[in-house]
Amino acid sequence: MSVFSLDVSSNNPVTVKDLDRACEILGVTIKDAEKAEYVNLLAVYHDSMAKLMAAEDYTPEVDHDRFERKNVHFPSPDENSHGAWAWKCDIRDSKPDPSSLLYGKTVALKDCIAVGGLPLLLGTNFFSDYTPSIDATIVTRMLKHGAIITGKSVCENLCHSATSHTAATGVVHNPYAQGYASGGSSSGSAVLVSLGPDLGGCDYAIGADQGGSIRVPAAWCGIVGFKPTFGMVPWTGAGSNEPTNDHMGPMTRDVLSNARLLKAIAGTDFVDDRSYGAPAPEQIPAYHEILQQYPDPRDLSGMRIGILTEGLNTPALDPRVKTTFLAAADRFKSLGATVEEVSVPTHSTAGAVWTGISKLGGYLNKTGAFGGRRGYQLNELNQKLWPMTQDKWNNAIPSTKNIYLNGVYAQDLQNFPGIHGKATNLSLKARHGYDAVLGDWSAISTFVTEANLERLKQQKTFDVLITPTLPFLAKSHPDLGDAGVTGNPILQLQKQIGLTGNTAPFNQTGHPALAMPIGMLDIEEGPLKGSGTKLPVSLQIIGKWWDEVTVLKVAYAWETAAGGPDAWKQL
Repeated sequence: MSVFSLDVSSNNPVTVKDLDRACEILGVTIKDAEKAEYVNLLAVYHDSMAKLMAAEDYTPEVDHDRFERKNVHFPSPDENSHGAWAWKCDIRDSKPDPSSLLYGKTVALKDCIAVGGLPLLLGTNFFSDYTPSIDATIVTRMLKHGAIITGKSVCENLCHSATSHTAATGVVHNPYAQGYASGGSSSGSAVLVSLGPDLGGCDYAIGADQGGSIRVPAAWCGIVGFKPTFGMVPWTGAGSNEPTNDHMGPMTRDVLSNARLLKAIAGTDFVDDRSYGAPAPEQIPAYHEILQQYPDPRDLSGMRIGILTEGLNTPALDPRVKTTFLAAADRFKSLGATVEEVSVPTHSTAGAVWTGISKLGGYLNKTGAFGGRRGYQLNELNQKLWPMTQDKWNNAIPSTKNIYLNGVYAQDLQNFPGIHGKATNLSLKARHGYDAVLGDWSAISTFVTEANLERLKQQKTFDVLITPTLPFLAKSHPDLGDAGVTGNPILQLQKQIGLTGNTAPFNQTGHPALAMPIGMLDIEEGPLKGSGTKLPVSLQIIGKWWDEVTVLKVAYAWETAAGGPDAWKQL
């Protein structure tokens, strides 16, 4: 321990009562003879931190002249048919280059992403009146690439729901069936992309995925949603739930557009420590150009695709979804790929690992435990999340309350000492389980002997793995009655039980995972049961770390062979 002074200011407020309270929280005592000295040290700390808090914060500059914020307004009902817009605006480069990567493309941003001058709602009444002063890294990147940001898309309440009924602004309706979930928590982004500009949506959207929050709504809305490798897209300027789960990625109607948008937003920004392992932006491949350079994009000769056995062994899996998925897998065979089942036993327990980290880690993150992180903090947002008040608690949805209660139970009540560290190690074990069947030997070489590494290399490996993205179709919104979104915890959660068993594991392991539509099935639940209305089914493709290009190649081959971006609707 080092200190820079032992002098205490004349107006320093620290007393022995503060020391005693700190000891009470720690559950320890200090000898009476030493108390005065520890009071002095605590007072020194107070003076130092008071000066730090009084210093002007360091805030990135926003080029309001080049990227003027125009027509900023809350959407009227007639321009928000599905409840998917959180905020509307028009932000574009004042001197755009027509040859830019995203020139003229309209984009919606999930409303956990900061845009200077636009209120950030985060889908909640847990707090209010927060308008960021900065632009997230990806906002600046897209604007420089010629995109037109037309608004913020609704996200579920504090990004804490995988269905789409929890936002404080109201439910977000599935584009194929009013009254049904669009998935969460990037619910608005998926709906707006599915609708497209002609129906009040947009060309592209950005989602954030911490347990499936890009892939879940992409799957239920029939679009392509990509959670890239952990850190491929910098998180700077976005609200975090739990840092090791944070992924940001593109949501589009087709694979080629997804590849184009990923090129525009990917690459380290040298600020967010999640992104430190990613290449610099100028070194990111032109994924969309690579896909178009193949002589026959449908040709997957020599490609090995593994059907993840454990991904088909969940009680929540609708047999019709399984049949549709296996039919889609057979199409890969017709394109020249070898398709076989492969077992990764840790996949079955990876959900529990994700829970161990996301609940306790999410609690710590929300209560200001930011130790060990480099990057930029949205300090005003952080201070709205903590400390807790009864008003905040009353406005929280059950999923949010559950995170805080789980965190207190594990951490402050000390029921599971060391659980976060244990879950972290088991997360690495889960990653290595996938790495082994993907043949990513460099990722696991440090953790196995040379003899065992050679044994692993003798086993079959695959270029990508595939699973059903979700086990069942979108369900109808729950009837919450007078209690609304802050009550009925079991009723609110029961329709999503088992939903993210194939998505959440890859947030913790960090592998790139893409969801794409492969067919439609009749609704068999809720008010539209028996109506003939159909909802999308989705397939998930998982690749090695930093191998986005292979994931995109496999997805593009399937989409092209099926007949193009919309052909899946007839399957």
